[in-house]
Amino acid sequence: QLQLVQSGGGSVQPGGSLRLSCAAPGFSLDYYDIGWFREREGKEREGISCMRVGDEELYYRDDVKGRFTISRDNAKNTVALQMNSLNSEDTAVYYCSARHFNYRVLEYWGRGTQVTVSL
Repeated sequence: QLQLVQSGGGSVQPGGSLRLSCAAPGFSLDYYDIGWFREREGKEREGISCMRVGDEELYYRDDVKGRFTISRDNAKNTVALQMNSLNSEDTAVYYCSARHFNYRVLEYWGRGTQVTVSL
């Protein structure tokens, strides 16, 4: 089945950093918008960052702006989320997503990875 495969995540202390990665073994991401979402305990899934095809448009929600960086590696067919200055509010399950820029029904998700920020 077509899916995104996530790696990274784990446990860090406040102020630490983590890098999340997402690969698409079953298809090319060249024509897909990419994004990262998270689910904090007891809350709905929220979008945290998005990058459009061609890297022409970027979005970060306010509480991660300046700390998180979304990127795309076309050669490796992967996307990443670099997370710096992590705090306890960043504790969540993080998901990557990809949606075809034109055929929007083509949407795929990773299975999620846990990020825990605590002392």
